[in-house]
Amino acid sequence: MHSAELEAWLRLGLIPRLGPVKFRKLLSEVGDPDAVLGASNRILAGVVGPQLASAIGAGPDSDLLASTLEWISGEKNRLLTLADSDYPKRLLEISDPPPLLYVKGDTGLLELEALAIVGSRNATPQGVANAEAFARDMSDNRFTIVSGLALGIDAAAHQGGLSGNCSSIAVVGTGLDIVYPARNRKLAHELSQRGLMISEFPLGTRPAAANFPRRNRLISGISRGVLVVEAALKSGSLITARYALEQGREVFAVPGSVHSTLSKGCHALIQQGAKLVETAADILEELGQPIVSANATGAVIQPDTNTELLSAMGFDPVDLDTICERSGLTAENAGARLLELELNGQLARLPGGRFQRLR
Repeated sequence: MHSAELEAWLRLGLIPRLGPVKFRKLLSEVGDPDAVLGASNRILAGVVGPQLASAIGAGPDSDLLASTLEWISGEKNRLLTLADSDYPKRLLEISDPPPLLYVKGDTGLLELEALAIVGSRNATPQGVANAEAFARDMSDNRFTIVSGLALGIDAAAHQGGLSGNCSSIAVVGTGLDIVYPARNRKLAHELSQRGLMISEFPLGTRPAAANFPRRNRLISGISRGVLVVEAALKSGSLITARYALEQGREVFAVPGSVHSTLSKGCHALIQQGAKLVETAADILEELGQPIVSANATGAVIQPDTNTELLSAMGFDPVDLDTICERSGLTAENAGARLLELELNGQLARLPGGRFQRLR
C-alpha cells in the first residue's frame, strides 16, 4: 500500500468516536478512506450522522497523526488495514473485524494456525505450570499461541509459546506504546522481538475497562480454538470463550479441583459442551491436526506417582499438619522433603503456610 493511501486509512481511523462499525459502513457506502475524507458533510451525515460527519471534516488530532506516522516507520512496526493482503484472514470471518490493526513484531505468525490460551490473572502455581506446558507443546506442534498479556495464565501462555517453535501473539487493550500491566514490560519486549504484539487501539490509548472485552473478541477471532486454564465463574476468560462459540471456534477447558473457585469456570464450560483436555494431544485430535512433537502426548496434570509425599498431598493447597497426617511423616522430615521438592520445582509454597503440587 502506498504511503498516501495508508495515511488516508490512518486519518480516518484516528477520528474520535468513529468505531469499527461506522468505519466499515463508510467504506461500504462512500468508498475507500480517501473518498470518505473527500466527501461532503451532507453525504457523510447521511451515513454516520451530523456529529461524526463534522468530526471527519475537522480531521484527526495532528500531533497524534504525526507521532503515529513516525511510529509506523520504526523497526517491526506496521499498520494493517482491511485492504491489506496480509490482514489476518480469520478476523475477516468474524462479525466485527477492526478496520485497522497496529502490529509490532513478526507478522508472519499471522499465517500460522493459532490457539488462544486464557485464564485467571490470580492463577495458582499449578495453573501457571499447566498453561505454560500446554502452550509450549502446542507451539512445538505448529500452533502459535495467542493471549492477552495479562498476569497469571496469559503471561504463562506467552512464555510457553515463546519457548516452543511457533512463538506467541499478544492482543492488547491499550495502544502499543503502552505496556499494561507494567510488570509484563520485559515479556512485551520479548514478544515484540520474537513474537507479535497486536492492538486495534490508537497509540496513547490507556487501559480502560471497556477495551478488554473488545480485545477478547480478537484473541478468539484469530485462533482455531480457545483453551481456558483456571477461571472463576465471572472471569473475563469466559467472555473470550463466548466469543469463540459465536465465531464458530472450538472451546477447550482444563479441569481442576472441585474445591477451587478457579476451577468453577472451566467446569461450567465443560458442562456446556467444551472439550475436557489433559494434554496437547487432546486439542490436536479435536482440531484434526497431526502430532509432530512427542511432547504433546505427555500428561500435563497427571499425578507424579514416584513421590509418596506428592501423592499424599493431592493437588489442592494443603498445610503441613495435613501433609504429616496423610503421609505419616514427622513435621521435621516432611519439612525437609517439602523444601527439596520446592527446590526441584515440583511444588510451590503458598501464603498461609500451605503447599501445592506443580507438574
